[in-house]
Amino acid sequence: MHKSIEPFGKDICILEMDETDTEKIIPFYADGFPGIVYSKSANPFYQQPKGKKLSDFYLYGQTVEPMTLDIDGAFKLISIRLYPFAVRMLLGVDPKVLKDDCYDLRLVENVDTQQTLEKLEQLEDWDDVIEVLADYFNELLKNASINPDYRIKLATNLILKANGAISIKELRDRLCVTERTLERQFLKEIGVTAKQFSKIIQFRSAMNQMTETDYVNLTEIGYDNCFADQSHFIRSFKRYTGKTPKKFLQQISY
Repeated sequence: MHKSIEPFGKDICILEMDETDTEKIIPFYADGFPGIVYSKSANPFYQQPKGKKLSDFYLYGQTVEPMTLDIDGAFKLISIRLYPFAVRMLLGVDPKVLKDDCYDLRLVENVDTQQTLEKLEQLEDWDDVIEVLADYFNELLKNASINPDYRIKLATNLILKANGAISIKELRDRLCVTERTLERQFLKEIGVTAKQFSKIIQFRSAMNQMTETDYVNLTEIGYDNCFADQSHFIRSFKRYTGKTPKKFLQQISY
């Protein structure tokens, strides 16, 4: 991770496809992190199921409903997952508006995004692309006018550290705030409530465990991730993927 991006970005993902006559469907599931995407392709990406044509440089918010990015032909794409507080702080965009949606970064004020795009369009090497994106982050930071609520930063860190298995009461007590204040400020800063965010992180922890191990015991995974029971685990998984855990595993095994 580049040092200019590191305070705001969790990780960087790069995807490429060279086939010009192939359709690619990239699934996106809730994980608690918004992000910035830059892509190069002859044909546009579409956000499904909305059928929304996407810019080649955009910000996406908290993903709650399962969605896909659909593209015909060859493409290159880089995605920087941001820490949840970064959207409002760096870009001044309301995270609530961004839930399950994308925002064209050309609309960001006080930063010359077009100049950044012109530089990016000339580059092929990913290291050079990351350098230009790091410069863009520096420009965003210089123009940032919003300081994140330190209580909400602490709350998100506590939820992430606990993999979502933390009660609202414990968060409330640690932050010395009322539940109403916690939920209102969390929604303002992150785009979802603390309760929703906790459920997303709990789900994602279970999903990561399912996809990163060879032996999968769904009962154990539900227990490890502090779901009340197996039916609760199944309902949560289906809420965020549209599939039961069993169906999801069958699909990714092909």
